[in-house]
Amino acid sequence: MTELLWSPDESRIANAKMSAFRSAAEQVSGRDLTRYADLHQWSVEHPEHFWRLVLDFCGLTYEGAPEPVQVPAERFEDTSWFPEIRLNFAENLLQRRDSGTAVVAIQENGDRQSLGWHDLYIAAGQVAAQLHDAGIRPGDRVAGYLPNRIETLVAALGAAWIGAVWSSCSPDFGVQGVLDRFGQIEPRVLFVCSGYHYNGHWIDMAERVDAVRAELQPELMVQIPAGEPELPGALDWRQWLDGAGQPPAMARLPFDHPLYILYSSGTTGRPKCIVHGAGGTLVQHAKELQLHTDLHSEDCFFYFTTCGWMMWNWLVSGLQTGATLVLYDGSPAYPDITRLLDLVDAEGITHFGTSAKFIQALEKNGAQPIKSHDLSSLRTLLSTGSPLLHESYDYIYEQIKSDILVSSISGGTDIVSCFALGHPLLPVYRGELQCPGLGMDVAVFNEHGESVEGEKGELVCRRPFPCAPVYFWNDPGNQRFHRAYFSTFDNIWAHGDYAEVVRHQDHRGLVIHGRSDAVLNPGGVRIGTAEIYRQVETLPEIRESIVVGQQWHGDVRVVLFVVPQPDVELDDALRERIRSTIREGASPRHVPARILDVPEIPRTISGKLVELAVRQVIHGETVDNRNALANPEALDWFANRDELRQ
Repeated sequence: MTELLWSPDESRIANAKMSAFRSAAEQVSGRDLTRYADLHQWSVEHPEHFWRLVLDFCGLTYEGAPEPVQVPAERFEDTSWFPEIRLNFAENLLQRRDSGTAVVAIQENGDRQSLGWHDLYIAAGQVAAQLHDAGIRPGDRVAGYLPNRIETLVAALGAAWIGAVWSSCSPDFGVQGVLDRFGQIEPRVLFVCSGYHYNGHWIDMAERVDAVRAELQPELMVQIPAGEPELPGALDWRQWLDGAGQPPAMARLPFDHPLYILYSSGTTGRPKCIVHGAGGTLVQHAKELQLHTDLHSEDCFFYFTTCGWMMWNWLVSGLQTGATLVLYDGSPAYPDITRLLDLVDAEGITHFGTSAKFIQALEKNGAQPIKSHDLSSLRTLLSTGSPLLHESYDYIYEQIKSDILVSSISGGTDIVSCFALGHPLLPVYRGELQCPGLGMDVAVFNEHGESVEGEKGELVCRRPFPCAPVYFWNDPGNQRFHRAYFSTFDNIWAHGDYAEVVRHQDHRGLVIHGRSDAVLNPGGVRIGTAEIYRQVETLPEIRESIVVGQQWHGDVRVVLFVVPQPDVELDDALRERIRSTIREGASPRHVPARILDVPEIPRTISGKLVELAVRQVIHGETVDNRNALANPEALDWFANRDELRQ
């Protein structure tokens, strides 16, 4: 049994929206759903009752008949939802229109903006009016090459207001990375900025924006103010809004009308353009944020993200709860590693979201926020991007705050949401995601397609769910879509995570062991990369690491690359410490055959490790799309290593 770290107190249980929802579900079902396992089972066995209840309990605005809830189909991906209702995504996020603060945006240089609910509604309407007057209609693409600012949020809401499809890239994308994405969807409108602050520097974007504009040839380009100077061919944001007339009526459209286009990482080819529907995104995010995350209208919600990561879309949906959003644009570690935690005290943040890597960085830098910060407002800490190490749970409760809900969540761009996440009424166990999400029939399959518990396998979802992509862009016959998720098991969504179900008395927890395509297989034994990272990251001499499998004499051997801390040398003594730590903490099978040092680990622009790209490089293969990486030059440190020929 894993170690219990936290349990909800009576006050949290009484005030949680999940408690009220459970009572409502008991009335609908006529069952005792006190145990989460029973509530979850009911939610997946009776989608027609569950999703209808979510629609109404979460206060979503729509017109038309909410039945049928689901129209089953022979193939998983052909299932449709709520075919008779029409809704508008922006309308649901802008239901609150008082003078309270809707959003606060803080830049790295300290600049702070805020916007009230009424003013946010007015600004989004101005964008909608101007887009409509420019001839933009439902289904047209509107794109943003932008930092995480209030104007970005307003532009996205304005696009959704008229039924246009929003897509965004963060400003750290290079020209080719932007063109690989926006070039496929051909946006009619492009929102841009002249630059942004990062790590104490002003990053000028003028040349990149000009190159992107020249290639995409948008009909309209609007420059969001971010320090000027003016960009050629761009309209000024403030002047553009000031010229707006009356906004059109919010376009209520079918449930599966396209809302967002998100992108796969693109490290093995051009990114897949994943189209998400307005209704599925709305109902899933409302469920996750209101019930699983327990966001209330008086709360303050922060997630550190760029506009190139799906967590930005998840954060934006926090508006539907009536909570205040806090946006941050800049380095999370400038001028020091506790910069983001300063925001908790300054803004009264109740729900703080970050990456597992950031938690590790806090620990590696010796930060003790429990001593340096107040953090009295903080109730929930969310983490994603990679598995949250068991030791990171310890660090959070010992060095950040002892009485918070640690909510490790896992899902991704493919579903713009979560398969497994937190729960305000369940305990937190060391190293575990608390539970599968309501309505998501999550299981772990072995190689024979059998559901297993207590052993590792493929994370799957056995039944359809409304937030599945409506399609991939430019994918005739949905062939790429089907291949991406349904080629492993017949008519079962295989997500590509290597995971394990842990059974508790009242519920099931999950442990994510890494990506399935990065699983190591020495001697035929499958090893999740997270199992090795967990051990290596405990060593103070190591800043970060990446592990891959190398084809070697008809088998696979484990190769570990590490970035030592400054002034630390990877000598034989340290190598032996690494090996013994892995051997004792995991198993002899996990011990790397080779341990090599590199100055930098390659990552995607959203900060994820790219084990596949490193594996390609060490085998002398070409990485097709280096533009998908934040630091593609780091791959060069892995090529042509003499140590890998021995």
